[in-house]
Amino acid sequence: MSEANDAAALALEVGGLSFAYAGRPALDDVSLAVKAGEFVVLLGPNGAGKTTLFSLITRLHDRRRGEIRIGGFDVRRQAVQAHARIGAVFQQPTLDLDLSVMQNLAYHGALHGMSSGEAKRRALVQLERVGLADQRRTRVRRLSGGQRRRVEIARGLMHEPRLLLLDEPTVGLDIASRRDLVEHAHRLCAEAGVAVLWATHLIDEVRPGDRVAVLHRGRLLADEHGETLTARLGVETLGEAFDRLVGGKETACE
Repeated sequence: MSEANDAAALALEVGGLSFAYAGRPALDDVSLAVKAGEFVVLLGPNGAGKTTLFSLITRLHDRRRGEIRIGGFDVRRQAVQAHARIGAVFQQPTLDLDLSVMQNLAYHGALHGMSSGEAKRRALVQLERVGLADQRRTRVRRLSGGQRRRVEIARGLMHEPRLLLLDEPTVGLDIASRRDLVEHAHRLCAEAGVAVLWATHLIDEVRPGDRVAVLHRGRLLADEHGETLTARLGVETLGEAFDRLVGGKETACE
């Protein structure tokens, strides 16, 4: 495969990324690549730098060193093309609770320059995908926490991004809803070819076969499949591997 084809196959490229808040380092020389259709878990305790990384990718923060490309487009020099290829679900919900599901999605479509008809068509496609088409006229405040998260994912996919960022998306959800959301994100990769970067501090959200990027105090300590990581460190579980990497001082939750 040529270098051009290699670049086209990458949904996300982060190279030598460093960032500090008021002189306090938050990310230190982080490099990470995610291929089209790949599911990658960004695993680390609270305060590891996961949200900072997402904020830099989406340009909520921008004063940093290093390179960030989305689908081959530099997020600074080619911002429009880069950000048209990103969908994001952050920790804090951003749906309007007093609008219906469809009204929330239609507003998102308008922000991306879609006509009302196109926005409705795309919204229905994504709501079918997340199993909520029958709730399209329901006010968001009447939905469960898990349903609201699925609406946010549907909204984030309306403009057909190559990369979906999910920042602690299961916070506040019950066990069944968490499991359903993890399964759905994996299906998106397999069926729609969307690359997913899933940030979490919960080890039980990592499935067998997942690639795991361990972030701790702003540094990327490992980036490999979970089974490879445990074998390399000579331990039986991912929790033990995490403890080994961070010196046992902080542990991601089971």
